[in-house]
Amino acid sequence: MKYLCLIYNRESNLVDYSKEQWNSLKEEYHAYTGSIKASGHHLGGEGLQPTATAKTVRVRNGKISTTDGPFAETSEQLGGFYLIEARDLNDAIQIGSRIPSARMGSIEVRPIMEFNQ
Repeated sequence: MKYLCLIYNRESNLVDYSKEQWNSLKEEYHAYTGSIKASGHHLGGEGLQPTATAKTVRVRNGKISTTDGPFAETSEQLGGFYLIEARDLNDAIQIGSRIPSARMGSIEVRPIMEFNQ
């Protein structure tokens, strides 16, 4: 089954990271990504730019409106994702728990809806 692992962090905590801390975190992510590619679990993934670069789009009565940033105010912001293949939810949770940001933020593991079944 396919699962999406959504990576949430407090952007405000990451703002104060030193260059060394950023480099260390990037190395951890590089190693993690390599490990799930080697195990065959990796299907895709990307980091996201900060929420200040986001726009929320709505269409009401045929009119498009946009607002700055994400729609919901939350304590943690979506910072990236991995699309993985796992045997079942427990396997996906184990894979998601190794994402480096799990130690400082949270990882939402969600099954992908299969429409062709």
